[in-house]
Amino acid sequence: MKSTEKKIDVREIRRKLGLNQSQFWSQIGVTQSGGSRYESGRNIPRPVQALLRLVHIEQVDISKVKREDLEVSEYLKKSDPEMFKTLKKEARAARKQVKK
Repeated sequence: MKSTEKKIDVREIRRKLGLNQSQFWSQIGVTQSGGSRYESGRNIPRPVQALLRLVHIEQVDISKVKREDLEVSEYLKKSDPEMFKTLKKEARAARKQVKK
């Protein structure tokens, strides 16, 4: 992890959600023992960090994400980064409105 990146406290996120290690980590395909190692300070790989953010912070139901969604997202991100950022902000705002 780069020194400029903020290290997240996954144990604290899990506790705030009221989940045990098995419940929390199984939602993103990580074993309880693997999750325990991450909570104890082992570096978390970027793909696992991304899944943590999507599932436990952004509250995305990854069972509903389709391969085409990922392909479109990657295409937009590479071909038009500004549009990607704008759409991402709009989606986040819409999600917040739904939660109210």
